[in-house]
Amino acid sequence: MEKEKDFLAVGKIVNTHGVRGELRVIPMTSDISRFDYLLYTWIRVDGRLREYRVTKVRYHKQFVLVKLQGIDNMTDAETLKGCELLVDREHARPLEEDEYFICDIIGMQVYEGDQLLGELTDVLETGSNDVYVVTDRKTKKEILIPALKSVVTQVDLENKRMQVILPEGLLDEV
Repeated sequence: MEKEKDFLAVGKIVNTHGVRGELRVIPMTSDISRFDYLLYTWIRVDGRLREYRVTKVRYHKQFVLVKLQGIDNMTDAETLKGCELLVDREHARPLEEDEYFICDIIGMQVYEGDQLLGELTDVLETGSNDVYVVTDRKTKKEILIPALKSVVTQVDLENKRMQVILPEGLLDEV
């Protein structure tokens, strides 16, 4: 039985495209070219993981259009709307040093020194550098922390803990 952590989401199916079962996918990967060599994908349907062979990939505006074996018409494709395209972690793109899969850092406790700032709840991909959204559980306030080496000083995946040094003025009230 596959465990959820053995898979990584590379895209989210947001709609169908045409009448032949193509899927309109928003990429969830920093390396969009990974779709060029995507042979198989897993999709959770009705709580069960199903494996699909990828037969065609092309790009249209900000979307990736994906054709899966066995999904041959718009009706079949519509049943997958809202689902994520998953890949085996072992087939994921190799990471550079100080690079992390988003699913591995979501939920981390973020500290500055001994002070708990909150939980990392989202990652905003801005183009120049990612921004970590850290939410204080009690107050529900969010802190936006730039994902820079000068700010994020330590990431401990095993203990789900991140250490940061906030830039001056980041927490100042407006």
